[in-house]
Amino acid sequence: MQNWRWHLCGLAAALWWGSLTALFIMAPLLFAYLPSHTLAGNTAAHLFTAQSWISSVCAVLLLMLARPAQTSPASAHASQTLLLFVILGLLLALLVQYAIAPRIVAREHLAFWHTLGSLMLVAQWACALAALWRLLGPRQIRPA
Repeated sequence: MQNWRWHLCGLAAALWWGSLTALFIMAPLLFAYLPSHTLAGNTAAHLFTAQSWISSVCAVLLLMLARPAQTSPASAHASQTLLLFVILGLLLALLVQYAIAPRIVAREHLAFWHTLGSLMLVAQWACALAALWRLLGPRQIRPA
């Protein structure tokens, strides 16, 4: 029973990281191949919204299913580190969606908000990678 939960954690982390990676590939392609920057920007905004939902769902699944495999200090530390990356990644996803994206869409100080949003997406990508890396490492963390 618990094995399927463990696999679900791995799938959630892989989907989270993989979808962010795909977004870094797709967004520049939109601007390169769509006929106008306005169309590309509007399409990218929809992709970023979808990505925020994917990130949020994957992070919440990880928060619900991952916990220490045993009470040893090493497994507790591994679990706390995993949860820290997941919580930080979730907060970054929510900040990008609800604080940064509206300013980019409104074209308010576009260069500043776009740069900040991009940095936050890279940080979220790193959090998702760290969570995936932790889950792929020695089995110190197991599903609840």
